[in-house]
Amino acid sequence: MERTDNVPLAVGTIIFTVFALSLGDALVKMTSGNFVIWQIFVVRSLIVIPCLGLYLLIKKRPLIRLPDALGWIVLRSLLLVAMWISYYISLPNLALPVAAAAYYTLPIFITLLSAIIVGDTINRTGWLAVFLGFIGVLLILRPQAGDFNWFALLPLLSAILYALAMILTRTKCRVENPIILSLALNIGFVFVGCVAAAFTTTFPDEARKGFLLAPWAAMGFPQWISMSLLAVAILIGSIGAAIAYQNAPSSIIGTFDFAYVGFAVLWGIVFFADIPDDISIMGMALIIGAGIMSLRQ
Repeated sequence: MERTDNVPLAVGTIIFTVFALSLGDALVKMTSGNFVIWQIFVVRSLIVIPCLGLYLLIKKRPLIRLPDALGWIVLRSLLLVAMWISYYISLPNLALPVAAAAYYTLPIFITLLSAIIVGDTINRTGWLAVFLGFIGVLLILRPQAGDFNWFALLPLLSAILYALAMILTRTKCRVENPIILSLALNIGFVFVGCVAAAFTTTFPDEARKGFLLAPWAAMGFPQWISMSLLAVAILIGSIGAAIAYQNAPSSIIGTFDFAYVGFAVLWGIVFFADIPDDISIMGMALIIGAGIMSLRQ
């Protein structure tokens, strides 16, 4: 069953989505010393899944069945889980604006992978946008600088994984209900989080430190508040991204996804006093300009 595009809905949805996700990611960075990543995955999604299930039970009972594109949905969910793992691991080790800017090579990869996988045409403006975006990333990451942080490569991997997942959303999961896609993603978080948490218990106690291997934190009232806020962010993010990429071409939505960079700079200043230097600001400007050019190509 084909559906028509609704670009204004898609654009508004993606801007609100990246606002919520950027705020949630700032909270992950703030709490990374208190939680282990697998605890965030499992507890956050165990809050979200009953909400989605209740909605389906009350409003969308006919959708409670195995979806037609089950295999593609599972693949999409695993790509997104891997994307969040890569991005979250980078957050304790990078300034939020730097992580965000590195991640927002995303439209570059969406443009390139859409051409390779879907067969979309890239004109001269599109290639110029890819080039300018790449230069912008180099200005931000400065790989030749003595203080280059190898963790900055993880957001690049996240961008590739997310681009693949969103192209998959548009080409193979376009007619699936966003609630089902969100439910599948959060089930994926719980599954991967439980498996990884069980695996970390095989490590000796002296090795169980840091965001990947530390034991789970005790859950008091402040911890439950943090997890609830993260659950709201991922609920908005998982549904919003699906709606946006189902209702407009990936190249358009990828451009407006850039709003995340602006929000990340804002949260970096407000919460962490991370103020980008002039070269980084120039790089961000090039990336945003490249996004606008991608929209016009």
